[in-house]
Amino acid sequence: MIEDLVDASIHSKIDDLTRRVLDGGEVTREEALWLFDLESTADIFDLMAGANRLREHFKGNKIHLCSIVNAKAGACSENCSFCAQSAFHQTSSPQYGFIDPEPVGEAAEEANRNGVTALGVVAAWRGLNEGPMLDEVCERIRELAQGGKTRPDASLGIIKSQRVADRLKEAGVECYGHNLESSKRFFPKVCTTHSYEERLKTISHLKNAGIKICSGGIIGMGETREDRRDLAFALKEIGANVVPINILNPIKGTPFENNPSLPPLEILKTIACFRHILPRQEIMVAGGRTLNLRDMQCMVFTAGASALMVGNYLTTLNQPVEKDLQMLKDLGLDPNWDHHGFTDQSPSCGA
Repeated sequence: MIEDLVDASIHSKIDDLTRRVLDGGEVTREEALWLFDLESTADIFDLMAGANRLREHFKGNKIHLCSIVNAKAGACSENCSFCAQSAFHQTSSPQYGFIDPEPVGEAAEEANRNGVTALGVVAAWRGLNEGPMLDEVCERIRELAQGGKTRPDASLGIIKSQRVADRLKEAGVECYGHNLESSKRFFPKVCTTHSYEERLKTISHLKNAGIKICSGGIIGMGETREDRRDLAFALKEIGANVVPINILNPIKGTPFENNPSLPPLEILKTIACFRHILPRQEIMVAGGRTLNLRDMQCMVFTAGASALMVGNYLTTLNQPVEKDLQMLKDLGLDPNWDHHGFTDQSPSCGA
């Protein structure tokens, strides 16, 4: 009897928090951590049900799709502990310089065929400065912007000057991917060759240029639930338009290669918590979903996700796009967005 009362009390509290957010309110940091700490399967499914209601209320039936193209691979100067492309780690990741227009054009054509809203041009390097490389990047962006229905986005590392951000905007970048990765407290365990503050400054330059922000992080790196909570609130504070949630895929040769996998329900709970903290944002499930969620991938939408990265990732494989499109169809969800995909509630992005 006492256990029944406790269960009813928890169910009631989850429902009250969901209703508050539906009515335009917010959850506090303390309440959010309580949600992250839920353990019972029944409670997690109650939380997911609430997150699904929030997704439907704020985002409707539309699922935003994006893809990425690796425009420069490997030999990166940064020591991010999760990344196979870092020059600090001994991995089998491919290496090549900034690619010619043809492969980018081919990726754009494939994205167009699959109804993908945005194609993110991604490069493995520290960042962009003014000079010939910026000129080449801007030319590639302009070609994409003129070449089809898929919107060109970018994820090109740290930007130190407002002029670089302005040049990217002029070239046609509408949204820029720059993850905070984790909480400010945990970040030094992720990377030491650049700082959390440099990432925040990059985002500030981009926002000043009028570029939308795609920023999220990776879970499963050894962070605590409190770190995940703090990441969600940091993303809320910077006004991220799209929040990608990646799940660590431990790559042999990286410092995180032996990290244990997160249980699928922990991943789904995290997505549901992010939806309660960030009800109007696009919450996108990105890298690591195939490996970590397996047959439970379709449940990310029930947990509150409203966007999906499709196609292969930077150094690992995803399931075929056709399978993702069939999954959305089976769930009664609509992957077809217009070219810009931006709404007043939460402009969307692709990198």
